[in-house]
Amino acid sequence: MHISCCRLTFLVKVAVSCTLIVLFVLYYNYKAFVIGLPGATLQLLVPSPYADCPPGFYAKEELKPHMQRPPQDPTAPGADGKAFEPHLLTAKEGKELSQGFIKNQFNQFASDRISLHRLLGEDTRHPDCLEQKFLRCPGLPTTSVIIVFHNEAWSTLLRTVYSVLHTAPAALLTEVLLVDDASTDDHLKSRLDDYVQQLKIVRVLRQRERKGLITARLLGVQAARGEVLTFLDSHCECYPGWLEPLLARIAEQPTAVVSPHIAPIDQNTLMFTKPIPIQYPYQRGKFDWMLRFRWEAIPEEEKLRRKNETDPVRTPTFAGGLFSVSKAYFEHIGSYDDQMRFWGGENLELSFRVWQCGGQLEIIPCSVVGHIFRKKSPHTFTNASYAITRNLVRLAEVWMDDYKLAFYRRNRNAAAIFKENSFGDVTKRRELRKRLKCRDFSWYLKNIYPEAYVPDIRPVKHGQLSNIGGKCFLDVGKKKNKDWEPVNKFKCHGNSGAQVR
Repeated sequence: MHISCCRLTFLVKVAVSCTLIVLFVLYYNYKAFVIGLPGATLQLLVPSPYADCPPGFYAKEELKPHMQRPPQDPTAPGADGKAFEPHLLTAKEGKELSQGFIKNQFNQFASDRISLHRLLGEDTRHPDCLEQKFLRCPGLPTTSVIIVFHNEAWSTLLRTVYSVLHTAPAALLTEVLLVDDASTDDHLKSRLDDYVQQLKIVRVLRQRERKGLITARLLGVQAARGEVLTFLDSHCECYPGWLEPLLARIAEQPTAVVSPHIAPIDQNTLMFTKPIPIQYPYQRGKFDWMLRFRWEAIPEEEKLRRKNETDPVRTPTFAGGLFSVSKAYFEHIGSYDDQMRFWGGENLELSFRVWQCGGQLEIIPCSVVGHIFRKKSPHTFTNASYAITRNLVRLAEVWMDDYKLAFYRRNRNAAAIFKENSFGDVTKRRELRKRLKCRDFSWYLKNIYPEAYVPDIRPVKHGQLSNIGGKCFLDVGKKKNKDWEPVNKFKCHGNSGAQVR
């Protein structure tokens, strides 16, 4: 009887162990395990959750876009991404060109004459990108493309939409959400609503009161049904094959926030700067201690880390206009700070938060999206400068620890907002940081951006050197792409920059 009980106990132990192992396997992606038991080896084969999907890689036919382009005229204005070449303008056309530029800060006259379905010509990305394949299992996630607009020109807005529909695989594109931030132009009201009905998967969402980019994007996030959120500006053009590399990276690493390589579209001619089929000298994002986003060359260490052009580029910060992120992860890490106003600073806030809270921020070189870069925004909002500075103070108070003092020394308006405690309640954002067990800003500077110039947090002396006789401050020369220059001797002019008293 004693022996029988022992055998029963052993069998019970084995049964319990096997049950626990099965539960473990079910929880961790249903993988096959080889389990060693006393006197035997048991191979436990559990069906994969992806058993229904075919093996191998997506075929070209499986990644067909939602909509085929109509036939293209190679001699049409701006065809193949070429520059618009104007003829001799009449007085009426000259007035139209001038008014369009003032309203949009780009050449609307040219845009209105370029096809909404413009083809960008031969795919000139690096061969590594052209040869890249994507696994069917686990498969690429679906995405909702969110485009916020305010008084955007009809032609640039619709060209952005069509460029998505002509390039994004239909099987992966759940919808295109156009979020109107209280536009006042008539063509963006009922005319737009009626027009997009023919496009089936395109919807218009509207903010009746102008609240800015951040709130408008959050409205789009709330309505989105795709597994991934893809944000674009309203004056973009998507290059062939732009979406799949973004989604593939998120499928591989769900905590990655990924941006495409942003190709300039000339504001005057609308020429699309196409990628070149050699290794490209990519740039990455950085910040300065005024909390301004800037671009810089990729350091040698990052170049050596990358094995080919399909590898992502790690970036300390990003521009924030065009990017993709898992919807579940975006919501997990706190989406946007909904107490920030309009726009400005949200890109740096998200950059710091992603890195400090265990994610990664990357640029995907094989993904190329064109963007019209303007010298200044045509849109204004009440107390714009104050609103942007207030946003920056909020991010500094939550994410920068004592390094915020370096920012306040350089931005007196920010220091005043901090002293007046007029940046709003950040309790919830600090609780988010604590809940996610995020690292401190010192870790970010040491591990993510060790190349950064880091000023003393509490210097013995700080300020400006004043020339009492000339009644101006010491000035420095300015050179492109350089943040710090040796001090030079300049005549006191008192007109601008560091010489203003």
